[in-house]
Amino acid sequence: MISKKKAMIIGVILILLTATGTLILDNVVQLTIGSKIIMPKSQLDSSSKIAYMKNYIDENYLNEVTSEELTDGQLKGLFEGLEDPYSVYMNKEEFSDFMDQTEGSYGGVGIIVTPGEDGFITVVSPIEDTPGEKAGIKPGDKIIKVDNKEFTADTMDKAVDIMKGEPGTDVTLTILRTKEDESSEEIEVKLTRKEIRLKSVKSEMLEDKIGYIRIIQFDELVYDDFKKHLDSLKEKGMESLIIDLRNNPGGLLKQTADIADLLIGKSNIVYTETKNGEKEYFKSDEEKLDLPLTVLVNEGSASASEILSGAIKDTKTGTLIGTKTFGKGIVQRIEQLSDGSGFKLTVSEYFTPNGTNIHGKGIEPNIEIKLPEDVQGGIENLEKDIQLKKAIEVLKEKM
Repeated sequence: MISKKKAMIIGVILILLTATGTLILDNVVQLTIGSKIIMPKSQLDSSSKIAYMKNYIDENYLNEVTSEELTDGQLKGLFEGLEDPYSVYMNKEEFSDFMDQTEGSYGGVGIIVTPGEDGFITVVSPIEDTPGEKAGIKPGDKIIKVDNKEFTADTMDKAVDIMKGEPGTDVTLTILRTKEDESSEEIEVKLTRKEIRLKSVKSEMLEDKIGYIRIIQFDELVYDDFKKHLDSLKEKGMESLIIDLRNNPGGLLKQTADIADLLIGKSNIVYTETKNGEKEYFKSDEEKLDLPLTVLVNEGSASASEILSGAIKDTKTGTLIGTKTFGKGIVQRIEQLSDGSGFKLTVSEYFTPNGTNIHGKGIEPNIEIKLPEDVQGGIENLEKDIQLKKAIEVLKEKM
């Protein structure tokens, strides 16, 4: 009879031999499926693996799939491998839809979303005067279902495709909302799609010659629109100004810098830096508005909105009022390919004039004041909009 101790030693030796044998075999074995030799492991590289898998799918996959669909899938996977929610490959139709939001109009519900780091599709902001805003959708809401189908950040593009559609048709969103006590509730919202015509700027003269300009998003036409509204208010005798950036999801960098140049005087507006340390500076000249200025911001003020509000805060040109901004301090390059497809790729991070990168942090306002949950901000709701009322109060003290 073998003793316990001896049996244990033999067992250990067997385990070591098994592990060693496995290791040796793993270095020389050829990959097989069944008894068919496919490719020596030593010959495996990224291009041969892709070629092999494509060929294997062509020969064996049960359903029909086109070469174009496989190529799109490869490219999407390439960008998904970056694990960056802001970098994405888009096929021709997706890229066209994306550019519609930058340039013109589209049929949909009027909400700007982003893939959240928590894996949920996250609302950056609803667009003013759209079905999304009128239904009470808020920044920070998580869209977990569209027409009763579950979606996550990884499948956001498909969810957006469903949310868009012919004006007059309906779509149902299931939203996960965090309440003030940190608990969560699910809300189901039925929306009727409409033609979303993107207005970039609105303005009005308030009492005491206080001008009010709301920038809804920083699209290609925003600088020209802003300057027209600003000049119009000046002609009416404006003596101070409120700029409302609440729920503005951002947009184009150059147009934002051009607007800042009208306001802040000689300074850096923002600078970007690539991974290779290459910096690009956007600067303003000596000319400035030279009127008392307040800026309204909230958690839906993102990206380009934070560039403008950061420049105003750092240069002490005006007073920021509201709640902490979204916190997107990186810049994407948009490229269209010859076949109509395209991509967004994060290429740099940006810094405010004081050298601050606000990505994941946001910008703290000079005066923090939170709007009640049941109140929509804006001049049409002035009596209840305590952030706007505070902005007016601050300007009256400066005039």
